[in-house]
Amino acid sequence: MSERHPSRPIRTFHPRRSRTTPSAASALTRLLPGWGIDVATAPADLGSEFHPPRPVVLEIGSGMGEATLAMAKADLDTGIVAVDVHTPGIGALLAAAERDSLGNVRVCIGDAVELMDRLAPGSLAGIRAYFPDPWPKVRHHKRRLIQPALVRRAAELLAVGGTLHVATDIPDYARQMLEVCSAEPALDVGPGLVPRPDWRPVTGYERRGVAAGRPSIDLIATRV
Repeated sequence: MSERHPSRPIRTFHPRRSRTTPSAASALTRLLPGWGIDVATAPADLGSEFHPPRPVVLEIGSGMGEATLAMAKADLDTGIVAVDVHTPGIGALLAAAERDSLGNVRVCIGDAVELMDRLAPGSLAGIRAYFPDPWPKVRHHKRRLIQPALVRRAAELLAVGGTLHVATDIPDYARQMLEVCSAEPALDVGPGLVPRPDWRPVTGYERRGVAAGRPSIDLIATRV
């Protein structure tokens, strides 16, 4: 009888390939030991990674870190943990955070879903997922990040009053986000789908979408 292998988790992201610049490579070498969080050994309370400890926002899919950097500068009292599988982007973020002396940024190279599995309930002030992979083909929709199980876990991790903020430029994905978040009893979706708030920085991906005629759609759900 052959051994039965456990099913592999569904991957919610495309691997990306791009060149790591010398400054990003240097930042990874120098800063990752102190500013990086290992998925396998992450503490249950990410606030302990900051000195002094502070409320934490988890950013899923930080890309090249533009939005992360802008929001970290705008809220120095909040720690931001940026999670991405894209090493060049993490390196670029570390280089920029060092340049701007931002002590409220930490990074994690890996799958955010695995990291979330390690965290304590009520330990996050916010979770952000800006422009997750849309997986446009219908047969791939099961790979989209915003699914009932993920949203349920997000609600568990958020402190009361904390927010799950998601954004996309794909209308049918936006409707899915609203449907899934509305079905979670621990979240209040407020006015539902809205245009990008003025205070949310525009990402590089978002600029390309706007130029192609795809306006952004945001949803901010609050833990009740």
